[in-house]
Amino acid sequence: MPLTSEGIKLVLIGVVGLISSYYLNSYSKILSIPLFIIFFIFTSFSLYFFRDPKRDRKFSDNEISSPGDGRIMSIKKEGDYLVVRIFLSIFNVHLQRAPVSGKIKNIEFIPGKFAIAYKPEAKDNQRNIIDIETKDGKIFRVEQITGAIARRIACYVKVGEEVKTSQKIGMIYFGSQVALYLPDNVKVTVKENDMVKAGDSVIGLING
Repeated sequence: MPLTSEGIKLVLIGVVGLISSYYLNSYSKILSIPLFIIFFIFTSFSLYFFRDPKRDRKFSDNEISSPGDGRIMSIKKEGDYLVVRIFLSIFNVHLQRAPVSGKIKNIEFIPGKFAIAYKPEAKDNQRNIIDIETKDGKIFRVEQITGAIARRIACYVKVGEEVKTSQKIGMIYFGSQVALYLPDNVKVTVKENDMVKAGDSVIGLING
């Protein structure tokens, strides 16, 4: 399975560590064996966590793709938006994808805390906001939120860039949360505790 660019770098570091610990065995088995085990675990985890599975589903113009892999935590009205929150465990693919086609209207990084991603206090966590404007002027907001373990958010897009539904737009490292803010002309087709996949699951429909 393909890896993200971040994953390739870490796997290469792990491989170098494995090779180094192998050659170190000639001088000190007491040191080389623990190092080999550590780098083996590190490399195996990197191969799994940073996987980039192929997602080639074709979405119709009125279908909204899930922006992340994971479990639907909540679906609630927050201000002018209906917000769908998705919890990503360390076992989920951590790439985020565009829920709709449109232009990147705004990107805003907000420093914050690192509470557990499924806790209410995660609302104050460090986050990155990506606003996508559709051709009819509707704004869909994807919010990448860090967790207690996640400490880095990668954003793959820039303001003014055109994106297509399910296109990769970013990644959060380790356990985290993704929130999708939906405008008022959307019908949600998922429910709480449903499992969804970015670029594969339909999370809602645009009602004209």
